[in-house]
Amino acid sequence: MSVKPPIAAEAVTPSSGSLYPPEFAGRTAGRTKRKLGDHFGLTNFGINHTTLAPGAVSALAHHHAKQDEIVYILSGTATLLLDGVPHELGPGDCHGLPAGSGVAAQLVNRSDREVVYLEIGDRTRGDRVVYPDEDLLAEMDADGHWRFLHKDGTPY
Repeated sequence: MSVKPPIAAEAVTPSSGSLYPPEFAGRTAGRTKRKLGDHFGLTNFGINHTTLAPGAVSALAHHHAKQDEIVYILSGTATLLLDGVPHELGPGDCHGLPAGSGVAAQLVNRSDREVVYLEIGDRTRGDRVVYPDEDLLAEMDADGHWRFLHKDGTPY
């Protein structure tokens, strides 16, 4: 196994797409991620260096059944919505959600400047993600791939 040398996070190529089905994918416009965990070949957890443009959101409000998540704000001011309740986060602030909490989370940039943060989560197979505000569920299969379903179980 080869180990990559250290690099600046900004050197990792950013991505701006979404895995969401097409009817939801545009909701994360203005979000770019530098997938640091993928760059270094990490398999147990992921870490993204993420930027939200003014008005952008991190993801649809969601909660995980099996995966823990934590965010750490590097710059800017973000609004963390926990079941819709706003909490302001600035540089040096962080928040973690344990798996199975049932609390839906979403970061929103309500400011006029970019927000840059780290998002870290494990990659537990068999995870299930609930999006309480949408007709959307996500399930991770044994190979680590996500599939999206309607809440009645039919695939998108």
